[in-house]
Amino acid sequence: MRVAFLNKICLAILLGIMGVSPVWGQEGAAAGSPDGHDIPGAIGTTEVCPCTFGPLIADTAVPLEKGKFAVQPYVQGRFTGGSFSPSWRRISAGGDYFSLELPVKFAYGLTTNLEVNVYVRYKHNWAANVKEPGPQGERAADFGGFGDTNLTLKYRLIEEKEWWPTVTGLFSVDFPTGHNFPLNRGRLGTDAIGNGVYGFYYGFNVSKWVNPWILYANLWHYAATSSKLNIQRQITTDTGEETAKDVKWLHGRDLLMLRLAAEYPLGGKGPWVLLFEFYGEWETGRLYGPKPNSTTPAYALMGFLPGLEYVYSDKLAFAAGLAMEVAGKNANFEYTPIISMTYIF
Repeated sequence: MRVAFLNKICLAILLGIMGVSPVWGQEGAAAGSPDGHDIPGAIGTTEVCPCTFGPLIADTAVPLEKGKFAVQPYVQGRFTGGSFSPSWRRISAGGDYFSLELPVKFAYGLTTNLEVNVYVRYKHNWAANVKEPGPQGERAADFGGFGDTNLTLKYRLIEEKEWWPTVTGLFSVDFPTGHNFPLNRGRLGTDAIGNGVYGFYYGFNVSKWVNPWILYANLWHYAATSSKLNIQRQITTDTGEETAKDVKWLHGRDLLMLRLAAEYPLGGKGPWVLLFEFYGEWETGRLYGPKPNSTTPAYALMGFLPGLEYVYSDKLAFAAGLAMEVAGKNANFEYTPIISMTYIF
C-alpha cells in the first residue's frame, strides 16, 4: 500500500513537469524554430545560451551531441552526522565516520539520441571513536581502494518542443569491482568499498525549459543480484572446539529513486547559475526473483542540495554544492560537500 502510494506521488510529479506549458519569453524564435530544439541546457547538449553545468546528483535528459566527449571529475566528502531510527528520529551513528570519494564520469555522444557514460571511482573510508570495538579492541580504522564501476546508456525518446519536455530512457549497470568480500572485522566496516553485487537501474529522465528555469526529474528503479554471506559458528568435535563456516545467500530489496533539480541562470544569461536539488530513495519489495531476506530493515532517505555553477565557456564549467539528508528511517544521514568540473572535447 505504501509503495503504491509513493509510486503515485512520483508519477504525479513527473506528469506535472511534462505538462508545463511555455511562459512569457519562451514563445518566439526558439519555440517556433524548425527543429524545436533551440533551448538552453547543459554544455555539450546545446549551442543555445545560457548554458549550464547540469545537476550534481540528478541526471540530465538531453544527450551529448553526436561525436562529443566529456570528462567530469568529482571531489566529495561524506561526513556522517548520525542515523535515522525506524521512527524517523535522529540518533547516534555509533561513531565518527567519514568517506572521501573521487568519481570520474566519461560521457560520449554515440548517436544523435544516444549517450554512453562510464563512471569509475576511488573511495577511502575512515572510522573513529566507534562504540562497538573490533575483535582486538579496535575503535578506529581506515581503508581505501577503487569502488564499483558503472556503465550507463541514455536514449532520447521524445525531443523537447514548445508543449512537452525531453524524455529519455535510462539503463545502467553497476559492476562489483570494489572490495566487499571478505570483510575484516577489525577494519570496522571501512573495507566495504563496493556493494559486492551487480546492480541494475532503469527508468526515465525528464527535462524542460520554463524560462528562465531549467527543470529536471529522474525516476529510476534499482534491482541487484543476490550476494553471499559467510556465517561463522563454533562447533564441538572429538578434537575440541572448531569454527565452521556456513554460506547464506542474501536477497536484497529493490529501490525506488526520485531526483528533482532546477537551475536558474542569474541575470537570465549566466555565467553564474543557481542550483537546487531534491533526492529521495525508498526500499521496496523485489519485482522478480526470491523474496527479500536482508539482515537489515527497509530504509528511506530524503535530502536536498543547494549549489552554485560557473560556466566559463561552452566547453568548461564548474559546480559546487552541499548535499544534506533531512529525513529518513533505518539509514545514516550525511553532509556531503561536492565540487566538480566538466570539460567538453
